[in-house]
Amino acid sequence: MNKRIFSLLALLAIAAMLIVGCSPAAEPTEEMEATDEVDATEEVEATEEVEATEEVEATDEAEATDEAAGGEMPAECADENACVVIAAGDPIRIGFGGPLSGDVSAFGEDAVNALDLAVEDAGEFEGHAFEYQAEDDLGSGDGGAAVANLFAADTSIVGIVGHLFSGATSAATPIYEDAMLPMMSPSATRIDLSTHGYQVFNRVIPSDFYQGELAARFLRDGLGAENIAIMHDGSPYGQGLAERVQTVFEEAGGTVVAFQGITAGETDYSSALNTIAAESPDAVFFGGYTGEAAVFASQRGSVGLGDTPFVGGDGIFGEQFIELAGENAADFYVTSALPPAESDAKAEFDARYEETHGVAAGVLSPYSWFSYDSFMVIVEAIKQVAVVGADGTLYIPRAALVEAVRGTSGYAGLTGEVTCDENGECGSTGLAGFGVYQVQDAAWVQQEFAPGE
Repeated sequence: MNKRIFSLLALLAIAAMLIVGCSPAAEPTEEMEATDEVDATEEVEATEEVEATEEVEATDEAEATDEAAGGEMPAECADENACVVIAAGDPIRIGFGGPLSGDVSAFGEDAVNALDLAVEDAGEFEGHAFEYQAEDDLGSGDGGAAVANLFAADTSIVGIVGHLFSGATSAATPIYEDAMLPMMSPSATRIDLSTHGYQVFNRVIPSDFYQGELAARFLRDGLGAENIAIMHDGSPYGQGLAERVQTVFEEAGGTVVAFQGITAGETDYSSALNTIAAESPDAVFFGGYTGEAAVFASQRGSVGLGDTPFVGGDGIFGEQFIELAGENAADFYVTSALPPAESDAKAEFDARYEETHGVAAGVLSPYSWFSYDSFMVIVEAIKQVAVVGADGTLYIPRAALVEAVRGTSGYAGLTGEVTCDENGECGSTGLAGFGVYQVQDAAWVQQEFAPGE
């Protein structure tokens, strides 16, 4: 009986196992499919979230870039170095190149003194102050090129006041042309500086075409010289002026008995002076600068030229010549730029100049007022072309600024009306802008002479 019951129970257990084994396993499969679906959904959502985050970040970055750029950058500024870009609050920087050391340093000192006042008067433009950076070019060609390369490499420099001397200006101009840095020279007078097709060169002083004519006519008519000897220092300014004097003097019926170059920077010119003395000239003209002229003044008496009038150009004018030559400076003549006509603006400038610097305008050099105007003309041109971004960033397109400086018209400066022609000649006085001076009692005294008298 027990055995039968046990056998029956065993058969029932086996049957149950067979039934379970034959049933479909639906629920585990569905659970797996549901898990896969969730995973795929989560992956898609995660991908979309990442892409959305990246899109937001990219948008924010683009907006930040636009905001940093002020949002109003001129199209031309997209090209490298096509514009000067000045961050909000930073100054607008203008370069100055001139002699700040040596025996012609008074010219550079005078210009810097004038620029100090110009900076004050320029004030601010759209939250940006104006400032200048002065560099010593030694008044030489090599120095001019070195300073020009320095400024051209500085992308914060907008324009150039200078250079002062023709040799430095001649060497610097092609460098500024490549860098699109507009120049306004107060005093570089060599005639051909404006004839080379450069778009960046401009000057507020008339050229030696006029100064040379005045010097020649003074020699011929003012001093009554029938024949003259001409000396020059070989510089672009000195030789160029000497050549103009020779041309006009001969056209006026005079004779040039000697035309001789010297080596600048020497301390003994007795040999050259002896050669000149042998020609017995009625007068001597020297194209050059202060240092060499001071040596001539000291040595002319020892070679028999003590009573022979010496005439020079504006490169000699100023108290530095009188200091170097001492009592030997007496009776030396020069032609030089005249002070501007009297005006309220000039009177105010003159008073401030002397109060600030302890010396009268026009004493260190004749170009106090011309240096001031050179800076202010560039300032006005900047204001015409600058674009202000929403964040205060200032964009100054270089090409537009070059055009604006050259296009100056009717600017009322201390030196008179400044209007530039197509070659960058911006001074309007011509021959009337120059006068004759003589050293009397250790001071330069203007002479009453006009061409034709």
